[in-house]
Amino acid sequence: MFEGVHTALVTPLKGNEVDEEALANMVELQIRAGINGLVPCGSTGESATLSHFEHRKVVEIVVTTARGRVPVIAGTGSNSTLEAVELTQHAKEAGADGALLISPYYNKPTQEGIIRHYDQVASATSLPLIVYNIPGRTASNILPNTLARIAEIENVVAVKEASGDLEQMSQAIAACRSGFTFLSGDDALTLPLMSVGGHGVISTTSNVVPAEMVSLVQSFNSGDLQGAREMHYRLLPLIETMFSETNPIPVKAAQALRGLCEEEIRLPLLPISSENRERLRISLKEFELL
Repeated sequence: MFEGVHTALVTPLKGNEVDEEALANMVELQIRAGINGLVPCGSTGESATLSHFEHRKVVEIVVTTARGRVPVIAGTGSNSTLEAVELTQHAKEAGADGALLISPYYNKPTQEGIIRHYDQVASATSLPLIVYNIPGRTASNILPNTLARIAEIENVVAVKEASGDLEQMSQAIAACRSGFTFLSGDDALTLPLMSVGGHGVISTTSNVVPAEMVSLVQSFNSGDLQGAREMHYRLLPLIETMFSETNPIPVKAAQALRGLCEEEIRLPLLPISSENRERLRISLKEFELL
């Protein structure tokens, strides 16, 4: 379930409000490019600075626009278990196909606390859930044996792995039950993770080059390893630029340069620096996007 390339959508803003038209247009562009799924309200979607009303609205717009053509996996994570339950229940009511839940941030729960967090959310909904492990943002790491226990929860079906540690990812794949899906949370590690048993990626870069990210994954899955490697190395400079500053600063700037949205981002994040904007412009030209 949920294999392939899923785009962690940016949330376009205009006048400090969600730009609904721009968001719907982005969804259409992604679907036409052959993306496998859409993920609104993740960290790329500035979920940390969306109000609850805006969060719900974004999920509803993406579900309505997608019209079942691709799965919608709503970001519903929180450092409050009760809030995560509420957001996940709303995603189910809105018609989402799954939910992505970041491991609780700031609180720094124990491994047992992390397990109980996911267990409580799962017990409150029938929606398929994806664990999101990103220690760089949460200050806690979901260890392989912990993930293996979480994977035994009936409707927890996958993990977005962004620990950056390929050895840990390998250990987790070995520890988890057969059929549990591993998605890369680092665009640059998509191919390496797939080589040890991963199934795809939840991608920031695919906001900009969805067809190319899909090509990388499809080439690997079809046995065209040379084609997958070539696309991996073609994408690497763009991926590096996409993460030259805190996500989603560069990707929102890229979409603005392409005329897809305003380059409006909420504090405490700031617009991209002039130096990195120029690097971004060069990268986009190389993909003939400008």
